[in-house]
Amino acid sequence: MSVIEAKALTKIYPGDIKAVDTIDFHVNAGEIFAFLGPNGAGKTTTIKMLNTLLMPTSGTATVAGFDVAKNSAEVRRRVGYAAQDVGIDEHATGRENLSLYGHFYRLDGRTIKARVKDLFELVDLAGYEDKMVSTYSGGMRKRLDLAMGLIHEPQVIFLDEPTTGLDPQTRAHLWEYINNLARSMGVAIFLTTHYMEEADRLADRIAIIDLGKIVSLGTSGELKKSIGGDVVTLTPPVERDEELREFIKRTEAVLAGQPFVAEMKPSDGALAVYVNDGSSAVPDMMQILSGQGIDVKTISISRPSLDDVFLKYTGRTIRTQEGTRTNFAQLRRQANRRRNQ
Repeated sequence: MSVIEAKALTKIYPGDIKAVDTIDFHVNAGEIFAFLGPNGAGKTTTIKMLNTLLMPTSGTATVAGFDVAKNSAEVRRRVGYAAQDVGIDEHATGRENLSLYGHFYRLDGRTIKARVKDLFELVDLAGYEDKMVSTYSGGMRKRLDLAMGLIHEPQVIFLDEPTTGLDPQTRAHLWEYINNLARSMGVAIFLTTHYMEEADRLADRIAIIDLGKIVSLGTSGELKKSIGGDVVTLTPPVERDEELREFIKRTEAVLAGQPFVAEMKPSDGALAVYVNDGSSAVPDMMQILSGQGIDVKTISISRPSLDDVFLKYTGRTIRTQEGTRTNFAQLRRQANRRRNQ
C-alpha cells in the first residue's frame, strides 16, 4: 500500500530554475525509500513539498491519502521531519525538547510521558533524558532529533541527509536505528542522501535524482543489474586535463564497436568501460590499445556500484557534481534549455 504518491511533481524557483522537474514515484508503507543525488539535485525541495513546507508549482502529491496542496493540515499530522540541521534547543534537556514537540502536536500529558520514555529507549538515549542537550555528542543530537520527529507516531518520517557531518562509526550506528525503526514500527521512511553506501545499506528502493529529474529507480540490485557485467576502469599515465581528454578521445575511438564493449563513460580522471565479462575482455582490450600506441597506467575490474549507476545515467559522478555545486543554477538552466530545444 502506497503512503506517498507523486505525479509530475514540479517546483520552479524564480529565474526559471526547475529544482524538481515532473517526477513520478511512490513510497510503500513500512518501506525505506531513498533519494540519492548530489547537493542541489532537488532532494530537499521534494521533501519540503511533500511535508507542505513548499507548494508545488505543478503536478500532484498525496501523503497518507491526503493531497499536500489541498489538505496540508492533515498531512502535517501524519508526518515527521528531521531536517539537515538539527532542530533542537541545546539549552534545554532532552526530555524538555521531546515533551515540547508532544505539546506542539496537542498530545495529552500522560501520552507524552509514555512516549518520551519509549523513544529515549528506542534511540538508545535512556539515562540522558534530563541532561542538557549542550552536553550531547553530535550523534546523540541526531538521534534526539529523530525521536522528536516520532513523538506523534507518524505514518511517514522524512530524513533529509540524516548522517551528514557524522563520523563513520556514528553514521553506521544511526543506520541501525533507522533500519530498526522501519522494521519495528512499520513507519515509512523517506531518506535523502548523497552517500552511496548509505542508500545501498538502508534503502529498499532507491531513486537516483539529478538536476531535478529521477533518472533511474529500483532496488539496489536492480539498478546495478541495469548496467550489466563488469566495469573496467582505465587510468592513463597523464596528469594534465588536455592529455586526459586526448587519452579518452583516442581510447573511445579505438574501442568503439568492439563486441565486448557495452558502453564507455569518462570517470574522475579515467575511462570506465562497461563489459559483459571483465576477465575475458581485458586481455583483448589491452592488446588493441597497445597496438594503437595507447599507454595505460592502471587497469581495474569491478562489479557495478551505485556510483557506476549514477555515472551511466547522468554522465557524471556524484563526487564530480559535489565539486561544482555552486554552479547548479547555471547547470539547470542549461539542462532546461536542452530539453526545450
